[in-house]
Amino acid sequence: MTPLLAGRGAVVVGGSRGIGAAVAALLAQHGAGVVVNGRDAEAARSTAESITAAGGQAVAHPGSPSDQCIAESLVDNCVDEFGGIHILINCAGIAEPAGSSILDISAGQFAELIDAHLGTVFATCRAAVPKMVAQGAGSIVNSSSFAFLGDYGGTGYPAGKGAVNSLTLAIAAEVKEHGVRANVVCPGAKTRLSTGPGYVEHITELNRRGLLDDVSMQGSLDVASPDYAAPTYVFLASDLANHLTGEILAAAGGFVGRFPKAMPDLVGFRDHHDSPPWTVAELSAMFAD
Repeated sequence: MTPLLAGRGAVVVGGSRGIGAAVAALLAQHGAGVVVNGRDAEAARSTAESITAAGGQAVAHPGSPSDQCIAESLVDNCVDEFGGIHILINCAGIAEPAGSSILDISAGQFAELIDAHLGTVFATCRAAVPKMVAQGAGSIVNSSSFAFLGDYGGTGYPAGKGAVNSLTLAIAAEVKEHGVRANVVCPGAKTRLSTGPGYVEHITELNRRGLLDDVSMQGSLDVASPDYAAPTYVFLASDLANHLTGEILAAAGGFVGRFPKAMPDLVGFRDHHDSPPWTVAELSAMFAD
């Protein structure tokens, strides 16, 4: 039986550790050739070697792909090694500084967070999408976070992840006619960013302040391994998901979810052709409850 992803070339950004490493390994198990990217060259090499030792195809390509030159070299490497860029997975990310909020974060820290999340996704998609369009097929799966809802506080992390959602939806709309798909996964998994005393203190403090309810706090403190999130990425990367684009899914442990399309609920309407603007008092009455 032919493997699900046989003959496909894949780039996994942030693939040297955590969720990205689990995704890279599972892509290879299903027959894809994988370029493993990570800022830590040794970690990227180690992950690629573990994949090849298990019988898969993988090469390491370290560096920060928020740099457009590195993003383009990643894609070129995939084309050279595996005959094309068919799959792009973005799993890279950095944590918000401990205790960070709009009250104290610096402009530099905010810019770094936006660059690590949104900048990386833009640069890699900008490098990969034209080649996918030229070949008439391709699948992009970007990583967001439940944090985009704002429940976890912070600044650059939720802003960057929310921007990743919007950029992905825009890419999906732009390239659907060319056979290229783009989707998002909001994963929950035990990684370096979601373990340790500092993380536990952060989550419990959010609960104390009322940002996270008790159920969300417990879920955030008792997360499964990355192996539980990886299959959702591989599914979206495969032809089994050819009918899905512009979706935001959630994958955390045994939970798989689908965020509804964001649409406004009707609160009031009047035809502007024959009615005056709403008054402030009328708007106040409409939103009184």
